[in-house]
Amino acid sequence: MHALVAHDRHLWRAEARATASLAYPIVLTNVAQALIHATDVVLLGWVGARTLAAGTLGINLYFAFLIFGMGLVTAASPMIARELGRKAHSVRDVRRTVRQTMWAAVAIAVPIWAITWNAEAILLAFGQEPGLARDAAAFVRSLQWGLLPYLLYLVLRNFLAALERPGWSLAVGIAAVCVNAIVNYGLIFGKFGLPALGLMGAGIGSSLSNLFMFASMVLVVTFHPRFRRYRLFGHFWRSDWERFREVWKLGLPIAVTLGLEVTIFNAAVFLMGLIGASSIAAHAIAIQVAAFTFMVPMGLAQAATVRVGTAYGRNDREGITRAGWTAFALGTGFMTLMALVIWSIPDTLIAAFLDTKDPANAEVVALAAAFLSVAALFQIVDGAQVIGAGMLRGLHDTRIPMIYAAIGYWAVGLGTSILLAFWAGWDGVGVWTGLAAGLAAVSVLMIWRWTRRERLGLVDGCASSAPRP
Repeated sequence: MHALVAHDRHLWRAEARATASLAYPIVLTNVAQALIHATDVVLLGWVGARTLAAGTLGINLYFAFLIFGMGLVTAASPMIARELGRKAHSVRDVRRTVRQTMWAAVAIAVPIWAITWNAEAILLAFGQEPGLARDAAAFVRSLQWGLLPYLLYLVLRNFLAALERPGWSLAVGIAAVCVNAIVNYGLIFGKFGLPALGLMGAGIGSSLSNLFMFASMVLVVTFHPRFRRYRLFGHFWRSDWERFREVWKLGLPIAVTLGLEVTIFNAAVFLMGLIGASSIAAHAIAIQVAAFTFMVPMGLAQAATVRVGTAYGRNDREGITRAGWTAFALGTGFMTLMALVIWSIPDTLIAAFLDTKDPANAEVVALAAAFLSVAALFQIVDGAQVIGAGMLRGLHDTRIPMIYAAIGYWAVGLGTSILLAFWAGWDGVGVWTGLAAGLAAVSVLMIWRWTRRERLGLVDGCASSAPRP
């Protein structure tokens, strides 16, 4: 009995090491992607406040569509992981999934291009200032062409993650931060012999950076000995409608789920706008803090999808359990630590964004501190919901979690935000409390479904226990 307990402990420790080893390059790659967007904001801010405002409008509109495409191509990760769990040296099936996910990326990019080409009309319909809408639309028209290479890059990134070799994605991401900064700086301000194109230059530079990331990943998977045997681009134009439909069946609910999450935070900004400018500024500070810490559980969620998916493919119920709960414990443990940090030093965090000693900022500082007190709790449930979703994706379970997201984010989250902010008079704190309530509802539903995975038949066909070594 003692030997059996010791063996089980060894398996759990091994799972923790494997999950952490897979997750940390993914987390750092996510941070690199965030740095690319942050660089664009900083450079546009150097041009002027109006240029930054137009760029922000354009980026927010573009990102709403980009996140949908990102969700769709995310299907590649659990599909490849399941196949490699079933057959460790599978080549043809993995290639089919990569190829058809790229087809799906093309299929979704074309209508998105058609929509974003009309960005000016969309922004005017939302009541934006005509001059800003015109400038933002010019920016989006140069930015949107980077959508397809970015989605194709994500497909290859998911391929490497499913193989548990995410280091190359990190290397490409770090290089892309440098390329993006140099190219955008040159095209925005007319440096290095390039024309000064302002906002349009920022869009062209970002599109070129996305193309650089995709081209770099193509070189890696084509020439690296570990990956070239898959011949990912062999027979690329050969149709495979069965696999194409499978990608959409799994990926479309993920896309909708991510869209629901992003748009609820967009809605929160509009609610803050109804309260006042100080609330918008304070919200921007609090959400930046939350977004930075979110990179860790998001990376762990991606790792959980791979680890759970691989165990699912080899019909290993115990492996599924270990993979899911290990990622959940690591993610919620980290976010609990971040909650304590936020509770302990809110003034220090706020000071990173504005001068807390300036009396003119007193109202924003006070509101930001109040929002961060709620954001501390928000951290834990936000980590729980994203990792819970990642665990279920490993089981190819995405449709019901999509419904949970709609209920949690929009019914519970938005409804509670409106009631507390405007009916109860809590203002911005009410909005943040509502967001936390919505995330809590989603996390509870996700974990409840995970704990009932056997009763719900999500692991039918899996062995009751993994073979003992």
